[in-house]
Amino acid sequence: MTDEEILAIADPMWDELVKYSNKGQYGKFIRNFSYNLLLGLNEVEVGKQFAKSELARNLSEDRDFLGLIRRGEHVTVLYRQRSKKKEGEWLGRMVLGFEDGKVKIFGASIF
Repeated sequence: MTDEEILAIADPMWDELVKYSNKGQYGKFIRNFSYNLLLGLNEVEVGKQFAKSELARNLSEDRDFLGLIRRGEHVTVLYRQRSKKKEGEWLGRMVLGFEDGKVKIFGASIF
C-alpha cells in the first residue's frame, strides 16, 4: 500500500481513538483492536487507567502526521498529539495490520 492509502485508513481510525478516549467510551475505543491485542489487555486495569488519565480524556482533535514505519506485516503510524489541558506535545503511535481480511489496530499508545 502507498502512504496515501495507509493514511486514508489510519487517520479516521486515530480520530476515533481520540474521540472515544475523550468521551471515556472504552468499549468503542477498543472496537478496532486486533483479537490478540484484546487478549493481552487486562480490561479492568486498562479501564481504570483510561478513566483516570487527564491526558487520555483531553486529547486535541488536531494532530500532525509524522511518518510511517513498515515492519513485516504491520505498519506503525506516528502522530504529534496535543492535549486540550496540558502544555506540550506527545507522540501518538498506532500499529496497523490485517486480521481476517480487515485492517485492525495491533497497538496504540501516547507518550
